[in-house]
Amino acid sequence: LVELVESGGGSVEDGGSLKLSCVGTGHFYSGYNMAWFRQGPGKEREWVATAENDGTEDVAESVKGRFTISKDDAKNTLYLQMNSLKPEDTGMYYCALRFGFLADPADPSYFNHWGSGTQVTVSS
Repeated sequence: LVELVESGGGSVEDGGSLKLSCVGTGHFYSGYNMAWFRQGPGKEREWVATAENDGTEDVAESVKGRFTISKDDAKNTLYLQMNSLKPEDTGMYYCALRFGFLADPADPSYFNHWGSGTQVTVSS
C-alpha cells in the first residue's frame, strides 16, 4: 500500500511564493515517477509538472519559469516550488505517482496513486 500526503498549501497574494511537498510512504521500489496536478474552481484537473524516474523534469507551459519541480528519492518526497503566483494558480494541488514506465507525463490516467490534495489560494 502506497500513501501520498501533500502539504505546504496556503493563501498568498499575487506575486507570492509557496513550496508544496508530497511525502510517499509504504512499499516503494526504485524507478518511480511523481507529478503535480491541480484543479481550480469550476475547472477540470490540469497537469502542472512531472519528475520522471530517469531524472527528466517536465513542466507545463502555463507555469514554466515560475514553478520548479524536484524529487528526493532518498526521502520518497516530491516538491513544487511556486514563485510569482497568480490568481489563476488558485486550486487544489494533487500529488500523483506511477512506478515504472510512464508513457505520457501529463496524462493523469497513467498515475495510479494519488494524494488527497493541498489548497492553494492566490488573491489579487
